[in-house]
Order: sequence, then C-alpha cells, then structure tokens
Amino acid sequence: MKPISELLGSIPPSATLAVNDKAKAMQAAGKDVIALAGGDPDFDTPAHIVEAAFAAIRAGKTHYPAPTKGTNEVLEAVAAKMARENNVHVNPKTDVVITPGSKWALNLALAALVNDGDEVMYLAPAWVSYPPMIRIAHGVPVAVDLDADNNYAVTLEALRAKVTPKTKLLMVNSPCNPTGRVLTRAEVEAIATFAIESDIYVLTDEVYEKLVFDDRQHYSLAAEPGMAERTLTTNGLSKAYAMTGWRLGWLVGPTPVLKLATKMHSQTVTSAATFTMSAAVAALNGPQDIIYEMRRSYQMRRDFMVKALNEIEGIACTSPDGAFYLMPRFPNSSLNSVELADALLERAGIAGTPGIAFGATAEGHVRFSIATAMSELERAVERLAKVGPTL
Repeated sequence: MKPISELLGSIPPSATLAVNDKAKAMQAAGKDVIALAGGDPDFDTPAHIVEAAFAAIRAGKTHYPAPTKGTNEVLEAVAAKMARENNVHVNPKTDVVITPGSKWALNLALAALVNDGDEVMYLAPAWVSYPPMIRIAHGVPVAVDLDADNNYAVTLEALRAKVTPKTKLLMVNSPCNPTGRVLTRAEVEAIATFAIESDIYVLTDEVYEKLVFDDRQHYSLAAEPGMAERTLTTNGLSKAYAMTGWRLGWLVGPTPVLKLATKMHSQTVTSAATFTMSAAVAALNGPQDIIYEMRRSYQMRRDFMVKALNEIEGIACTSPDGAFYLMPRFPNSSLNSVELADALLERAGIAGTPGIAFGATAEGHVRFSIATAMSELERAVERLAKVGPTL
C-alpha cells in the first residue's frame, strides 16, 4: 500500500479531547472523576433559541440553505450584530459566511490566506488547535511566547521580534483560551500598529467576547483604524449561548478573502445545518439576559476558585479577565504539566489539561474549566487541598 498522509500523521490529537476521553473512560469504569478539562458550558441552550430551531424544522427548513453560505436572515443578523456590538461594518451578501462551528471558520480563514511556507504568528499560550490548523493550511506556526510573570502582556517588541518577510498573518484570541486574558486598549492599539507597519493580516477569534469580567471591555480589531481591510473575525454561538453541540459559527472579513473562503466552504462542508441558522437568528436578535446570567455565574465561580486555590499550599492561581478557564501553577512541584495532569487524574480524580498543550510558557500549569456546577468545583477544591501540597 502507498503511504497515507504524512501531514495529518504528524498532527497530534487534541490534548483537551484526549484528557476528556480518558476521564470519560474512567467514569464509565465506575470511577468518580470531576471533569474540568473541557470547554462545554453546563447551562442548557435558552428555550427561545431551541424553539426557533424546532419551528424551522416544522416549517420544512431541512434542505440546503439558500445561499449555501447562509440564509439571508442569518447573514443579515450577523452583519447587524457586528455593527451593533463591535462597530464593524460589513456587507452581509459578500463579507459573511456561516459555518458549522467557529473552528471551521478559523480553518476557512487560514485556507483563504495562507500559501505554502507562509508564516502564521499566534499569541501563546494559545488554544491547542491553532498550530495544527496552521500546518494543515500548509503554513508555518510561529509562537509569540508571552510571559506568565508579566500576565501574558502583548507588546510591540514581542511582536516585532517574530516577524519576518514570510509572515502572512497574526492570530489573536481575546478573551484567551487558556489564560482568560482580555486585551487592553493599549494592546489592541499595539497589535493594529504592528499589523499595519508589517502589512500583514490579522485573524481574531472572538468566541468568548461576551464572557468578560469586572467591567472590562472587549475590543474588536476590525474596528480599529486601518484594520478593516486586513482583519478576519471568527465567532459563534457555542460559548456565550451554551450551544456547543449546535455547531454554528461565522467568518467575517474583507470581500476578496471571503470570496475565497466561500469557495472553500462550498467545496468541503457545503453549509451549516439550515435549521441552526434559524436558531442563530433567534439568538442574535432575541433577548440577551441569559448571557448576563451565565457570565455572572462564571464570575462567581472564578472568584470562588481563585481564592480557594490560592489558599492551598503548593498552588498559585491568577484571576482571569474573562472566558471560563483557570491556569493554576504548582511552583513547588518537580513534575512537568503532563505529569501533573496525570497525577491529578489518578490521585484526585480531577481531569485538567496540561499547560504544555497550550505552549512552552504554560509549562508548569494545568488548565481547569469552570464551566461546570459550583458543587463540582467545591468537590474539586476539597480534593486539591489534599493532594496539592504533595505534588
């Protein structure tokens, strides 16, 4: 037999999913495991969104959508949301494509921008899927390693140190998975300055934009002066609306790039599910109270967990600005992050993701998700108090 894909053979599986699978296998074997590795909100999808999907199905919206990149209603809803909430103004007919999840929107953007050997910078620690996505698009991942001791601050100096003539774009995620960092006004301006002076594109992942704590503000890079023509924005319903299983996201950007992304979309997945587009319209145009309720709950969980973890000997945890993750470190431990995650799972029945999965500067950390019930977090703290000093 001839060899199969060397590229895909070189791509590691998702570390987050690997931990989740191991935890589920232990649970299936009857072990009591507290799952803090994934990013799936424990809330149900709001009822009015669910009803919109059922109404669409009952109305026969179970065929291909027209156009296949998204019905006019959902394209217009996304464009209106971008204008209303992000101060980003796009043509819904040419500058938006609806995708089965925001992860596919990121892949579309990379496919439309990257040529063989192009370098793609990304801010690290970063979501585990960014480097594999870049490689699948035949790009070269280039990490901009941010310093944990400086709260992962983004500086012009750090960006300029990594740019080369081969650099095509910079990937940005705010609020950030895994650190929870939200870009400040100064950092957004620094990124815009860097992109313009380097004449590169920016791909910004804003899927956690509504989960921002302590009266901080989310800034969309596409709204910055001189950035609209060089910025692609991905977003979706998974995190803010508790709709991970619905797989509904979108890509927004300049017309020439979106034309190529739409071509890629049509030649691969064809479209997102039609009735989920009706759900998206209900989500974006309907009441937003549930988002504020979920955000308040996540902030309460964050405050509880950060305080509790910092009171445990051998654990230190900074307070994230947004999203629903914590990145505690274990400063007295001789174990690396993979060994720490394994020890927590085997000795405490707590599933977390090793920091190294997110980049070198996250080594020594383990990522915990707080998108689970407070009762589970309280149980996790009790177990961590027993094993933390011994790790």
